[in-house]
Amino acid sequence: MNPHDTPSASELAALLASRVCHDIAGPANAMGAAMGVLDDPGAGDMRDDAIALLRSGAQQIRAKLEYMRVCFGAAGSRAGEMGLGELQTLAGAMFAEARAQIVWKPADNVIDKTAARVLLNLVWLAVDALPRGGEVSVEASATPGGGARLRLVCTGPRLRLDPSYTLAIRGERPEDGYDGRSVQPFYAGLIARESGGRAEASQSEERVEFTALTGPGQRAAAAE
Repeated sequence: MNPHDTPSASELAALLASRVCHDIAGPANAMGAAMGVLDDPGAGDMRDDAIALLRSGAQQIRAKLEYMRVCFGAAGSRAGEMGLGELQTLAGAMFAEARAQIVWKPADNVIDKTAARVLLNLVWLAVDALPRGGEVSVEASATPGGGARLRLVCTGPRLRLDPSYTLAIRGERPEDGYDGRSVQPFYAGLIARESGGRAEASQSEERVEFTALTGPGQRAAAAE
C-alpha cells in the first residue's frame, strides 16, 4: 500500500469523530426542539408530542452509542468474542428506522471482537447502500486460527455504492480524499488488514456485496 493513501492518525481521528457527531446530531437536535416546546407555556397542546419526541431521540442516541462503542470504540478492540445474536440486537436497535431489512444467516455463530468490529462497520455500509429499502443478508463464521469470514449481500431497488468506498475499503485514497463517510470503509478495511486479512466492496446491476477475512493467515485465503 502506498503510504500516501493512508490518512494520518490525526486525520483518521478527526474523520471518525465527524462520522459519530453527524449521526448523533439528528436525534440530539430533535430533542432540543422538543425541550423548546416543553419550555413554551403557550404550547400545551403539543406537550405529548414533545415528550414522545424526547423518548424517541433518547432511544436513538442510546442505540447509536451502544453500536458505535463496539464499531469504533474500545469495547470492540479488547480481546474476546461476540455472538452474532448480540451483534444482531445492536444492529436491530441502530437501524430500527432504516428501510433495509437485515437478515442474519445463521444468527448463532460466535466471532472474535476484531471481526465483530469489521462486521458492524460493514452492516452500516450495507444499510447505506439501500436508500430505498431492500435486504441485507449477513453471513459470518469463524475460521481456523482465530479469524472470521464475513459476507454481506445487499439486494433492492436503486442500489448504490460510492466509487470512493471501493477504493477506501482496500486502503486506496479516493480521488477527492477521505471525508466523514468514506473514512468508514477505510476503517473497516484497516481493521481487517491489521489482523492479517482484507476487505472488499463491489457492485453489479443486481447487488452490492461486502466481503472480509480477518485473522492471521487470512491474507492468502482472501485472494482465492
